[in-house]
Amino acid sequence: MSFPADIRAEWSRHNPGLDTSPMDLVALLKRATGLLDRAVEPLYEGAPLTAPEVDMLIPLRHATDPVIARRLATNLGLSRAGVSKTLAKLEKRGFISRAPNPADRRAALVTITPAGAQAVDDLFPRQLAAEVGLLAGLGEDREWVLKALGRLVEAMEAHTSARPGVDS
Repeated sequence: MSFPADIRAEWSRHNPGLDTSPMDLVALLKRATGLLDRAVEPLYEGAPLTAPEVDMLIPLRHATDPVIARRLATNLGLSRAGVSKTLAKLEKRGFISRAPNPADRRAALVTITPAGAQAVDDLFPRQLAAEVGLLAGLGEDREWVLKALGRLVEAMEAHTSARPGVDS
């Protein structure tokens, strides 16, 4: 899927000099994300966690030490504010605990609770099974796609980190 040429042409006509080249790539990324969301959505109906909450708990599940929220935000590519908000919800429901960081009072140490670990252990294998089915059609192109997406993320991270004041 790409944007029809006439839509890009209209944008260019109304905004001469506007670079519309990202439209095709971004449209594909959004479509892929939407398909992924739709594939796992049924697994979370009536579940104690949402898919984004499980994504946040996965790095905590097998962590040997508590993790600070800022590191979670960086590793997941999310804003600190969004991570903080999600962690507050998870803590309120008993899926994580937060403790003051003795080395830095501004940062809390985040640990998954047994209830959080059990919820991830119940939900994540089912999510992975859905993703296996969704991606099965890649076949031998899988490595090429991984390499291309890895390169895309590198380019986007380099651009984001080069912009001062960007909260990642």
